[in-house]
Amino acid sequence: MKRIISISVVAIVVIALIIVKLFSNKKAAEEKIFIYDAKQAILVEAEHPTTHTFDRSMSFLGTFEANHQNNIASDGSGKLVELLVKEGDVVGKGQVLARLDNELTQLQIENAKLNIEQLKNDNIRFSNLRKDQAVSAMEAEKMELALKSAEVQLKQLQKQLKSSSVVAPFSGVVTKKLVDLGSMVMPGTPIVELTDISTLKLTISVPERDVMKFKKGQKVVANADIYGRDEFNGSVSMIAVQADGSHNFKIQTTIQNTGVNKIMAGMYGSVSLENSTSVTTLAVSRKALVGSSKNPQVYVVRNGKSILTSFSAGTSDGEYIEVVSGLSKSDVVVVKGQVNLENNSNVKLSK
Repeated sequence: MKRIISISVVAIVVIALIIVKLFSNKKAAEEKIFIYDAKQAILVEAEHPTTHTFDRSMSFLGTFEANHQNNIASDGSGKLVELLVKEGDVVGKGQVLARLDNELTQLQIENAKLNIEQLKNDNIRFSNLRKDQAVSAMEAEKMELALKSAEVQLKQLQKQLKSSSVVAPFSGVVTKKLVDLGSMVMPGTPIVELTDISTLKLTISVPERDVMKFKKGQKVVANADIYGRDEFNGSVSMIAVQADGSHNFKIQTTIQNTGVNKIMAGMYGSVSLENSTSVTTLAVSRKALVGSSKNPQVYVVRNGKSILTSFSAGTSDGEYIEVVSGLSKSDVVVVKGQVNLENNSNVKLSK
């Protein structure tokens, strides 16, 4: 009996030691794990918007878009038996992209041709019989109409056969495959997405005071941010007749995508314009910009919080962006450290 009690006591002691060790290991592990404290202030650098003079050469921000980007759909219906392109392939205008099962249509065309041949022979016989007044004029006319109807049916079948091939309406790059082999498609079913970037559209937002400096067809020079000072030639293709709420006008330019470096759709760019006079206005540093140039935003520090704020941008010279509306000179704008911020994050300004 005493032996059993001794063994039980030893077991309890061992279990207790194991539990203590486990708690000790858990505490050590928790000390090593970094737990993000949402209340902790993030150190940032900030500055007030400043008055900046934009020189004669002005730049207007925008984003490059593909000149043509469409889902290429089938005109016919049936099972997809051939998909002749894959994503990334360069295709030319008129190139066959896919084919539908057309075996039944081909058989119908052969049958229609045989029927037409038979009707032609019948028409010759009826024509001879009519000369001999062996058949009535009405019977001869019915035979002629039957032949014309068969010829129309053949043309419909030939068009249906042509519709079984999906062709590229313009040259470009296959950017998406939208169906798989064996899929049943109907007229209007998208097969692939085709994108043409041989020319690009760059839409810029121009303040009211500068819009009259642009004319439709006017030659312009564009730059892509990623390629620095490399220049791409283009022209103004559209000028909006209605301003937005900030009195900015949308101007669309068409840019030729030529040269060693190719611009891709979605890249940031700018259009430069030689101006006869310089412009002095409120501006923020370009390094403060968050998001796209279409919807420019910055973090403004208010009561120790980072507030994501949209503003209307105007002219840019690569270093500063004009503030048309949305910010004031008293605002404190984050220029460094915004990569770590979210809306309403706690912030601390570096001295």
